[in-house]
Amino acid sequence: MKELHPIGWYAARISPRLPEEAFKPVPARLMIGLYDLYLWICLIIALLLGAGFAGMGILGHEILHQTVVRQPWLQEWLGAIAFFPFIIGPKLWRKWHNATHHVHTQKNEQDPDSLPTLEKLDKSRFLRKAYLLPSIVRSCISFSYLMIGFNVHSSRMFVRFMKQFNRASQLRVWLQFIVPWATWITLLFLMGFEKWFFAFLLPLFIGNFILMAYISTNHFLNPYVPVNDPLANSLTVTVPKWVDVLHFNFSYHTEHHIFPGISSKYYPLVKQHIKTMWPDQYHEMPMGQALKALWETPRIYYKYNELIDPRENHVYGSLGNGLDPAYIRYRKIILEKEEESSE
Repeated sequence: MKELHPIGWYAARISPRLPEEAFKPVPARLMIGLYDLYLWICLIIALLLGAGFAGMGILGHEILHQTVVRQPWLQEWLGAIAFFPFIIGPKLWRKWHNATHHVHTQKNEQDPDSLPTLEKLDKSRFLRKAYLLPSIVRSCISFSYLMIGFNVHSSRMFVRFMKQFNRASQLRVWLQFIVPWATWITLLFLMGFEKWFFAFLLPLFIGNFILMAYISTNHFLNPYVPVNDPLANSLTVTVPKWVDVLHFNFSYHTEHHIFPGISSKYYPLVKQHIKTMWPDQYHEMPMGQALKALWETPRIYYKYNELIDPRENHVYGSLGNGLDPAYIRYRKIILEKEEESSE
């Protein structure tokens, strides 16, 4: 019989051959050890997490419209959790989205989500330089921006609306902004960049892209309007039924602007009535076609109901004002400096 040895005997002889890190805690195992997985598995997990982030954000949007639960304290907590990856607090979201965007949809300057006009372009050095680029380059940059757009825009809204809160509310808004940042940065130091990239950063890019694909098509093909008319200023996109299930009917955006306070489960019914009562005023198209139209048109408003490429002086229609998403056309104009300044 061979000589027997206790566990410690073996451990003492193997330990010097192991790296020092082997004897330290590995918090990343809580994230199912992404570092140890094949790259393609990490990418699949990141894709699923990103889709989950987007779904959480859409659910948070519905929760903070008071259509899921009625208790204010529960709305606050659930909304904070749902928007946690995007570093948006529920108090800021209500002020920015519910109280401002929904009230002033597609009204120049009043809608915090609106696009610039030709007049604003003339005053912005950054925009003027951006529109010196060829349209194909701008489109590539714009669609790349979708991967960070929701987070970037929410940070701008934090700065814009902070001064409108009283002192007590400002403290809450600051806390709801700082805590998510601190959490994700702490996770970076605990996990290391490579694991953190697949566990948070790449999913965040994916979640941003999904949400911004909806947000960009919601209004950016529609005209500016003097009256908050959701049939004129909003677009409903169509997606496969299973996507609507996962995204809580977020594609029904015209319906949402008419009834932001009812559950989105009833939006298909609302859509039926709209199409029966106002079929010629209702705008809808497949998500892919809407994104294609965004790719092929500029994002500067001209005379409120058209879009203009100031580099080429090409003017495009908007929905209800000559834009045919199936066949994008433009007219060329001579844009005098005086006209540009007076827009």
